[in-house]
Amino acid sequence: MGQRDQECFVPKDGGESGLDLGNYERYLGLNLTKESTITTRKIYRAVLERERKGDYLGRTVQVVPYITDATQDWIERVAKIPVDDSSEEPDVYIVELGGNLGDMALTRF
Repeated sequence: MGQRDQECFVPKDGGESGLDLGNYERYLGLNLTKESTITTRKIYRAVLERERKGDYLGRTVQVVPYITDATQDWIERVAKIPVDDSSEEPDVYIVELGGNLGDMALTRF
């Protein structure tokens, strides 16, 4: 998963993300991982893997509800991952949605 035409940040677990994640990690003193960044590719891959396992019982996979549910599930799961040395769930989890106004990829939100 490379970042096309831009630099990337590599967290300690070896994932790749945009530079914003690295800025958040440094400025806030957090320990973020590759799971801390969500991409359309990751969400679609997760949904397709579930579809191939038969989790959707042969139903047609559509953006609503499958992609939107997978995005929400990802956020809820990652929001429970400790980001500091306390090993406790964070009190607050901030989600940055990127893209440009009018992008079709953002219509699910």
